[in-house]
Amino acid sequence: MRVDEREFFRKATLMICSSLDVETFLFQIFMYVRKFIPAETVFLTYTDSERGKLIALARASKQGGEFLDLSVDLPSGIKSFVRRPDIETILVERAKTHPTARPWIAHNLLDNDSSLLILRLVLDGTIIGGVVFLCEDGKIFSRDHSDLVSLLREPFAIALSNCIRYQKLLEFKDRLAEDNQFLHNELRLSSGDRIIGEDFGLKDVMEMVGRVAPLSSPVLLLGETGTGKEVIANAIHSLSTRSQAPFVKVNCGAIPESLIDSELFGHEKGAFTGALSLKRGRFERGDRGTVFLDEVGELRPEAQVRLLRVLQDKEIERVGGTEPVKVDIRIIAATNRDLDSMITDGSFREDLYFRLNVFPIKVPPLRRRKEDIPPLVYYFLKKKSLDMGMKSVPSPPPETIEMLKMHEWPGNVRELENAVERALILGRGGYPDFRGIIALIEDSAQDKDKTPGTQANVQDKGPLALDQVMADHIRRVLDMTSGRVGGKGGAADLLKINPSTLRKRMRKLGILFGRNANGMQISRSKGGRAMGPE
Repeated sequence: MRVDEREFFRKATLMICSSLDVETFLFQIFMYVRKFIPAETVFLTYTDSERGKLIALARASKQGGEFLDLSVDLPSGIKSFVRRPDIETILVERAKTHPTARPWIAHNLLDNDSSLLILRLVLDGTIIGGVVFLCEDGKIFSRDHSDLVSLLREPFAIALSNCIRYQKLLEFKDRLAEDNQFLHNELRLSSGDRIIGEDFGLKDVMEMVGRVAPLSSPVLLLGETGTGKEVIANAIHSLSTRSQAPFVKVNCGAIPESLIDSELFGHEKGAFTGALSLKRGRFERGDRGTVFLDEVGELRPEAQVRLLRVLQDKEIERVGGTEPVKVDIRIIAATNRDLDSMITDGSFREDLYFRLNVFPIKVPPLRRRKEDIPPLVYYFLKKKSLDMGMKSVPSPPPETIEMLKMHEWPGNVRELENAVERALILGRGGYPDFRGIIALIEDSAQDKDKTPGTQANVQDKGPLALDQVMADHIRRVLDMTSGRVGGKGGAADLLKINPSTLRKRMRKLGILFGRNANGMQISRSKGGRAMGPE
């Protein structure tokens, strides 16, 4: 069949240039070219000389176009051949006889007996990729087919170059959007705010922070839960030379075991079911910045091994990846667990401990820095009042502050913050009452200590019926609401139950309420009511 080469070139070039979506234009040009050659499939490939890889970008057949982005390693023996720009087209009668086809056969993209027509694409004297047409069932390509397709060498080369740049642009755009979203959630900068207690209970801690912050040495923060270890980590980052780079927080105890490797180290596209695209892990996102590993004692052994490599070699390997990725990060770890005991029982690696424990900082519990309680209370009152939309910030009397300082605060700063919020929620007239809060916290702690843990204790305590437990809890909530059942802030509201349902249950349990509760004494405090536990 005689072909008008000028018309063929014109129509084919328009189709090649019709779209930046490679699978779209490749399908259009394939459906046109197959009218002139016996092609059943076409692949568009490009060469990554720096990594020594050949990438199948997309393919098209009668069923449509498909984006692949599949890479294979170039066999060392054919690298020089692949880079030769003087070879324009290659005809291969059987794929298995040609060395460049073998990697694709191994990935089931080609059959051994496929016939190939390879159009090699050159731009500025450099091989950038190729177009591979293939046919099967004993059909073969001829020199006439090769000469016709070679007319499209330059349009294909320009289109491939544009596609590569477009894909990289999309990748950078997605990465930027992903980083922006991630940093909105994870980036924590102190913005110059003073740390409450830095002049009193945390003075020694902040002196150590000032010494280590300008360096890149790992820091291990030790202390009970709720002492503010994340705040100290944030201060180290904000005072460091990395302060303008990301501060990435990782709660090691909150990530499921099946996802922790992917979250920390990222994964390659296709590494597992559901891995539809490449994902950068927390370490890669924190490049040139700081990664805060909270609850590092919760890491499973396999993740500990990989973390050790990050500390030693400053590189990670994505799940499903074969090449290391260099990262420049500073590690700050924190835990409330006894790592020495964990090393003894084999649940924490000793070599990892020594890598993390370069500069340990012990954050003291709140009971050992009670001079910090007053400023913390005022800070939380101001913060929570604003959150609740209160018109003014209440100011507790001095005796209330002294009472707060007498409590041991086993939950530390977090417990104090919760107590302030609870007092504001349950307070009346904007006046928080901490006395009831502290009394009930201590009662709850005593009840917890008395919880039967052995058979002997159970026998001494006697059986506790479910109705009795329920009745005791309802009476406790009624004390908190001064006997009020319905309405906002009433017992039903706090118990998240319909008032009529609560009254019916109270009658069944024999709990008096309303006018029948003549003998019930409701304790009231100045400007508020007695508070109960959460």
